[in-house]
Amino acid sequence: MTETLGLRERKKRQTRSLISDVASGLFVQRGFDNVTVAEVAEAAGVSAKTVFNYFPRKEDLFLDRYPEAVELVTRAVRERAEGETPVAALRRLFLGMLRDGHPLGGIAPGYEVFWQVILDSPALRARARELVEEFEGVIAGLFAEAAGSDPGDPAPRLAAALVVAAYRAVYITSIDRIRAGDPMQDVIADRAVQLDRALRAVEHAIAAF
Repeated sequence: MTETLGLRERKKRQTRSLISDVASGLFVQRGFDNVTVAEVAEAAGVSAKTVFNYFPRKEDLFLDRYPEAVELVTRAVRERAEGETPVAALRRLFLGMLRDGHPLGGIAPGYEVFWQVILDSPALRARARELVEEFEGVIAGLFAEAAGSDPGDPAPRLAAALVVAAYRAVYITSIDRIRAGDPMQDVIADRAVQLDRALRAVEHAIAAF
């Protein structure tokens, strides 16, 4: 039974990845707003219903790594080393992804195309903002869980907002530099320093609060 469930899960992940890859290719070629879900389904060899089973919203076909991001931050906070703060655990995670070139690290050769697709689509920009808010809520929940906070305690929400704001500020700066033509490796190196510094500052601010 375990082997059967494992195979079933692998097939589901393969199907999800196929649909997302096909959709992303079409969006890059023609623009997000010029491609329909029906066209994605046809190109992927599945039904439109199957597409929506995996991706409730069209925007999530392109912003498909959000569930993985939630999984990674959840694991980093809950499985952090004894004595390590939740913010330090996230700093370690983010810097590690950047160092390893993880797709969720945010900076890699060819990402200019990804950003441009988002910038060209009001729907994608709106969904990206929603996901940032949802992500902040996830982090706030993890911080509250780690601290054993009362439901009315604003500290976890404040801490999460500061983490997201710090990450976003460094991320946008990196994007602007790459779009301006700065060498990728220089941007990545500076991003690591700036991200480390920003999240350490957040950690100190939270401790003071």
